[in-house]
Amino acid sequence: MILLVGGEKGGAGKSCLAQNIAVYLQANGHEVLLVDCDPQATTADWAAERGNNPQVTPITCVKIDGDKAHLDISALAKKYKIVVVDSGGQDSKTLRSALLCATHVLMPFRPKRRDLNTLPKAEYMIGMAKAYNQNMQFSAVMTQCPTLPSQVQRIIDAKQACREFGFSVLNAITMNRNVYDDADENGLSVLECHDEKAKAEIEDIVREFLGV
Repeated sequence: MILLVGGEKGGAGKSCLAQNIAVYLQANGHEVLLVDCDPQATTADWAAERGNNPQVTPITCVKIDGDKAHLDISALAKKYKIVVVDSGGQDSKTLRSALLCATHVLMPFRPKRRDLNTLPKAEYMIGMAKAYNQNMQFSAVMTQCPTLPSQVQRIIDAKQACREFGFSVLNAITMNRNVYDDADENGLSVLECHDEKAKAEIEDIVREFLGV
């Protein structure tokens, strides 16, 4: 399995999702490799901090970039049961290359206009990738959603906007919680903190999308 967490819009929490999903999968007995394709190296830095934290289990992470990323990722997938790819928050040759080998693609969107404005480009990228990678499973997921009950309609409308572009959208979401940022310190995940709601959000996303 090659799970790519990516998209064109920055700030939607791609690195956070990739890291937390990797921790969940590893904790459930899967051999996991993290691949950081983001020039900012957010996930690689997180993995290095995690490796220096004796209280948690380290996760192997490598950095890959360039228009041949799919070849490098495919080679690594022969050695690891699951490869989780953090593609970063921009359209790039690396992202488009990685889409060619991904078995699963999860694209996060915040329920905000500036995120949803990228839907036409996202539709184009996914369509181009599927012309080559026909068996790729793709879903959008709402992230950093407002916690106020009065904002529920905003989340519903954002999901509907994704569906209008032909995207499957997960029922599971993440809310705008400080713990996602706080857990990043020392290479932790929300699964290793004491916020049961955030932990349940990650678990729900993985179970719904991957069935594990």
